[in-house]
Amino acid sequence: MHMVYNWLKNIPWVLYPATCVACGQAPLARTWQRDLCEACHAALPWRRGPVCAQCGTALAGGEALHCGSCLAAPPAYDRVFAPLGYASPVGALVTGFKFHGRLAYGRVLGELLTEALASAQAAGALVLPAALVPVPLHRARLAGRGFNQALELARPVGRRLGLPILARGIRRRQDTPAQSTLDARARRANVRGAFAVERPVPARVAIVDDVVTTGATVDALARALRQAGAREVQVWALARA
Repeated sequence: MHMVYNWLKNIPWVLYPATCVACGQAPLARTWQRDLCEACHAALPWRRGPVCAQCGTALAGGEALHCGSCLAAPPAYDRVFAPLGYASPVGALVTGFKFHGRLAYGRVLGELLTEALASAQAAGALVLPAALVPVPLHRARLAGRGFNQALELARPVGRRLGLPILARGIRRRQDTPAQSTLDARARRANVRGAFAVERPVPARVAIVDDVVTTGATVDALARALRQAGAREVQVWALARA
């Protein structure tokens, strides 16, 4: 009976094999990367060089632990964990998920972030927080998009690592222009005071977002979280641009 059940369960896969979300080809094997073929998975732009211990930006090398920007003006967060670079195919997957509602892309991205975090924790390179805080969307943007991409990425992470997600009482009170349309200085001004945390939060939290570019958004949210009681704020993002 068990063999019959397995055979029936595999019929949809045989008749309608999933195609790779990056290249459009069918995956070579049924693994956790069902939506990403082996070749595209192998080509992912993992970040392996030295990075700033605080903001996660790439460093040229040497003995420095922090970049010049963090030394001159430390951000409100303590560390950025971002395992991938914002290069092909990550950029296209993030754009398709975030702006075109391609949820299969989001499923792949969530699994990639989850696996990277679980591996870092197993290696002793990651200290778990008490809770996750997905970057909130303003209600108008949430209504237009239909989902919060940061929350969708946080869900599999929370399930795998056994962490609760804090969403209630943490809101974006300003419907600011999209950060992707602004330069670094304008991004910082755009999100200054944009977040409100209306309930106490644990001492150790991790902000979850899709991509960190200048860090302005997560810095603004980290400041609001510290005002609500957080003493250590990590940032967990899929990619660092």
